Amino acid sequence: MKIDLTALMTETRNDASKEIDTLSTIDMLKVINQEDQKVALAVQQTLPEIAKLVDAIVLGFAKGGRLIYTGAGTSGRLGILDASECPPTFGTPASQVIGLIAGGKPAILKAVENAEDNTQLGAQDLIDLNFNEHDVLVGIAASGRTPYVIGAMQYALTQNATVACLSCNPNSVMTELAQIAIIPIVGAEVVTGSSRMKAGTAQKLVLNMITTGAMIKSGKVFGNLMVDVEATNAKLVQRQKNIVMQATQCSLEEAESALLACDSHCKTAILMILLNIDAITAQNKLAENKGFIRKALTD
Repeated sequence: MKIDLTALMTETRNDASKEIDTLSTIDMLKVINQEDQKVALAVQQTLPEIAKLVDAIVLGFAKGGRLIYTGAGTSGRLGILDASECPPTFGTPASQVIGLIAGGKPAILKAVENAEDNTQLGAQDLIDLNFNEHDVLVGIAASGRTPYVIGAMQYALTQNATVACLSCNPNSVMTELAQIAIIPIVGAEVVTGSSRMKAGTAQKLVLNMITTGAMIKSGKVFGNLMVDVEATNAKLVQRQKNIVMQATQCSLEEAESALLACDSHCKTAILMILLNIDAITAQNKLAENKGFIRKALTD
């Protein structure tokens, strides 16, 4: 099957880097850096769409739904990376944010031939997750044309779920399918067609916003503190203590005492200290206010 890539912006040649192989190392890097500086500005143009998606995810979470990323190659790996960071950062269950990649787990480390060209596989991976109308699907592909992702998006639409896409090419098949289309236009890559570069950087920035925004809106952050962080290693044990101290202006000893009393649950410890209450009362207040510290403080 012949594939026409000539219309894809991510496949065009970049005039700024046409002679990059003749440059000194420092000048080569300057070209890459100058092109990278365009990425954040491209993402800025998509903030209204990202906001719509964040709000849809928060609504889905409230109904017991999940955020599912689907992609191939670099795009799939970026989705998996973002999903895997949510449990340690925000204390979420591993099942709440899931990253799927064409070819499954082997494809995380090594390309699986032809997996991204399988439309049915994209749908089947969602079926295997019991994907439903409360879930939100985000298809990720710089090109906007990856069959595996399109198959997943088409299936998600049949389930009446919210379907979004993250691509770097306008007017693509994925854009037409998506209810929310996030399209940062980063332009031609420094190395023609190497969409792991500017396109990948744009995708990473957007994915950071999606999950961080959804978690903030779900009560996982107090001020700018990650108050649902789980103490799974020595660094995070100390981070919990620091968070409690920063949120309450208490001493290290007070933070350690409160965390010990509530089985190392940051939110509970913070409420205990700020309201001068015991762990059980603090836990009940949090439950009544769906985990939002600010609401619990004024309840």
